[in-house]
Amino acid sequence: MVKIRLTRLGSHKKPFYRMIVTDSKARRDGPFIEILGTYDPLKEPSEIKLDIDKARSWMQKGAQPTDTAKRLLQKAGL
Repeated sequence: MVKIRLTRLGSHKKPFYRMIVTDSKARRDGPFIEILGTYDPLKEPSEIKLDIDKARSWMQKGAQPTDTAKRLLQKAGL
């Protein structure tokens, strides 16, 4: 099963996330299929940069977003 989820980047106490498409059995920071965008929770207001067309395409192919990814996709306008 293919999932749309976040992978953590950044240093200690300064998180930065990428929204990726990956196999559901892969590790959180493991191999991925494609990068859809980024999420920076430390900016005020938090910054979400996503390629909406790629995300829509993957969802039409059957990729399931996690709860957090779904919320961020809705904020971004998908």
